[in-house]
Formats: sequence, structure tokens, C-alpha cells
Amino acid sequence: MTDIREKIMAEARSWLGTPFHHAARIKGVGVDCVNLLVGVFSAVGAVPGFDIEYYPQDWHLNQDEPRFLAGIAEYADPVPEGETPQPGDIAMFKYGRHAAHGSIVIEWPLVIHAWRDVGMVVLTEADRGPLAGRFAGCYRLRGIN
Repeated sequence: MTDIREKIMAEARSWLGTPFHHAARIKGVGVDCVNLLVGVFSAVGAVPGFDIEYYPQDWHLNQDEPRFLAGIAEYADPVPEGETPQPGDIAMFKYGRHAAHGSIVIEWPLVIHAWRDVGMVVLTEADRGPLAGRFAGCYRLRGIN
């Protein structure tokens, strides 16, 4: 495993237990799933830190534009179908009309994500419980092997 993947996993684990808070990104205080990705990947230098334009918490239920995936496409490419997701990849899940929930792969199918239903950042299995049947693909940051 590459050094950057190990750094991503360690940083993602350091967010565990952070309360869920829509549109926030402060470790230990509050974060949502998109800001968790930005927080983790920017902390390890894999992407530049940037602010995310405010979005309604239910945008994915009422809009056809897949804003989350469009943002990911700026920094990552889809993992080929059939290839096992690797630690540090982004796993997306369908909620509403399209993929609108992101997580960081630790060891497939284990992912870390900011989960509103649980109220915090947690480590869960992507193929069980509420995430089961919602998998919408994985993405790998450019430059990470």
C-alpha cells in the first residue's frame, strides 16, 4: 500500500465520532459527507483545500444535476467496474435521484462516512444495513496508485 493511502486512512480515522452537521467541516465538532472527503483529502495534500458552495440538505431528492459527482470528477476518475475498491478510494451511494452520499474506503467493504442517520462519522460496511443496495461506484483520486 502506498504512503498516501495510509495517510488518507489515518486521517479518515481521526474524524471518527465527529458529529454530523450539514455543510460543516471542523474535526471533532461537525461535518457532512462531502466536507469529510474534502477535509481528509486536503489534510494529506491529495487535493487543495477549498470551500464548497452552500447546498440544501435535500438537493439530491429534488434536483437532477448530480452536483456531488461533478465535484468528484474534478479530482478523481471512476474505478473500473469489477475492480476491487482500494483503501483511500471514494465509494458513492445513491440517495434520492443519484449518487449523493460519499465515503472513504478503508478496506472494502469497510468505509468511513459522515452519516446523518447515526449522527456522526462512523466506520460501517458498504454492503450491509442502510447502505446495502445503494452502491453507485468508486472513484480514485488522480495520481494515487
